[in-house]
Amino acid sequence: MATVDSTLTAAMTIEGATAVALVDFDSGMLLGSAGGGIDLDLAAAGNTDVVRAKFRTLASLGLSDGIEDILITLTSQLHLIRLLQSDHGQGLFLYLVLDRSRANLAMARRQLLNLERDLAI
Repeated sequence: MATVDSTLTAAMTIEGATAVALVDFDSGMLLGSAGGGIDLDLAAAGNTDVVRAKFRTLASLGLSDGIEDILITLTSQLHLIRLLQSDHGQGLFLYLVLDRSRANLAMARRQLLNLERDLAI
């Protein structure tokens, strides 16, 4: 099992990664981060709003599916929000910022899933 710090460090080795954070979407609080280039505290709060809005939309639509991840594509970046699926990770998400010119989205998603599986909170 990996710690939060080791998981964030490993996430920064994903091709194209520029920043990563572990966020509690109940409070919007940043639990850990690595990398930079953006204000991760502000990003954590903003992406918490995105996650909450998606949950509200699913509920309004009467859909019982769970959210695996949310992708936001920008001109030069990819922002990946991966909701933790394990029992010990409920209410948390990993937020990964990728340089779009260097990243492979499919590989990044797979690597983030593997990191999530090993994370011990």
